[in-house]
Amino acid sequence: MARRERKLPGGVKLQMPNPLETPTMNLDDRCKIKLTNEADEIDICATDLMVIEELGKGGYGIVEKMEHKQSGIIMAVKRIKSSINDQSQKQMLTELEACKRSDCCPQMVRFYGAMFREGDVWICMEVMDTSLDKFYKKIYRIGRRVPELFIAKMTLSVVEGLNFMKEQMHLIHRDVKPSNILLNRHGQVKICDFGISGHLTNSLAKTVQAGCKPYMPPERIDGETKSAYDVRADVWSLGITIVEIATGTHPYSTWKTPFEQLKQVVKEPPPKLPRDGFTLDCQYFVKRCLEKDYNERPKYPELLAMPFLEMARNDKSFIMAKFINDLLDAPSNAPQTSTKPPS
Repeated sequence: MARRERKLPGGVKLQMPNPLETPTMNLDDRCKIKLTNEADEIDICATDLMVIEELGKGGYGIVEKMEHKQSGIIMAVKRIKSSINDQSQKQMLTELEACKRSDCCPQMVRFYGAMFREGDVWICMEVMDTSLDKFYKKIYRIGRRVPELFIAKMTLSVVEGLNFMKEQMHLIHRDVKPSNILLNRHGQVKICDFGISGHLTNSLAKTVQAGCKPYMPPERIDGETKSAYDVRADVWSLGITIVEIATGTHPYSTWKTPFEQLKQVVKEPPPKLPRDGFTLDCQYFVKRCLEKDYNERPKYPELLAMPFLEMARNDKSFIMAKFINDLLDAPSNAPQTSTKPPS
């Protein structure tokens, strides 16, 4: 497949694959999947899938790890309740569209296929080994800290994935948070959960009721841009995510009312990293992500050209796969401490 090269500020070159056309989804209770672009297609029927465990629940679906009994293939299957509700149908079609195109992007969870079963739409995807929220909490639970190089390489993957969504799919994610960032034992970091991704019109998304409140930027809570915002809303959410995993706790206290959220996010100074333990490049990157004035907040090309991500791109000393495997295999003996963000 041809790849398009884009030159970013600072001379950084970003290779962007051309997206595939999204076909019309005519679903039945089986589909053909390809684990890789080079692999042969395998015919999968819903009745041949056996549930291993539940991986998580979303606003309108459940994700389970399943095994195809005939081949032994393990996959993640998101089951979405079919609904006559227009908003649910729109979310489902948006996720199917985003998933189908994600094959082009190594920073997005790979889509295998979709099928219809007993009133549900089943979206079959590659299974990852953990989510960032579970991963960082285990790090602190066993008495360790999250290394800055891990944060940098994780952030680079997320920004590249979000940039692909913007440039090639004209989508904004709108729900960037640790539970929607997945890791595997190969050291890969991928974004998932495209169910509330919004189409960009003139680079603006125009749906208010989308996303997780603790990660929303000031412009989505209050002001003239509340009903129309762009990718810089996801940049803010990324900044909050970095502060959370870097410090072990969400930077905002629990909100009891919307007025408390309004006061803390809109009126008070933005969160920042502590000075000790983080380089100036890391602190500056987070500071720029959390600019309260969205006009001052950078978009993805500027982020990708910053020294913090340039360091992540060039570093060969920190092996993501080794770090992830070591943590996943470490015993969880210490009692779990709460790092739950406000709801």
